[in-house]
Amino acid sequence: MSVHDELTTIRRCLDDLSRAVGRLEQRIGRDGLEVRRVRTDAGHLRESVALLHAATATGDAPIPRPDLVTISDAPYDLTLWTDSDDEGLGARDRRAP
Repeated sequence: MSVHDELTTIRRCLDDLSRAVGRLEQRIGRDGLEVRRVRTDAGHLRESVALLHAATATGDAPIPRPDLVTISDAPYDLTLWTDSDDEGLGARDRRAP
C-alpha cells in the first residue's frame, strides 16, 4: 500500500471520527469540556494529516539528524581554567562583588 493510500485511509477514519463525535455531541451536549477536547483533538489530527500529505506531495524528505558527538567521561584538564573567571563570582584570587 502506498503512502497516498495510507493517508486516504486515515482521512476516511478521521471523517468517521468526526461523524461519531457529532452524534456524541447530540446525545450528551456540546457544553462538556471532554466533548470539546475530543472535537479539538480530532481537528488537530486532521490538520496534522493535511500537513503530512502536503509534505509527501511536494517530495520533502525528512530532515536528516546530525551525527551525534561523543563526550568523554574523563575529567577535563584543569589548565583549561587557568586565568578564567567564575561566572558571576569574578576571578578566583579576588573577592566576589
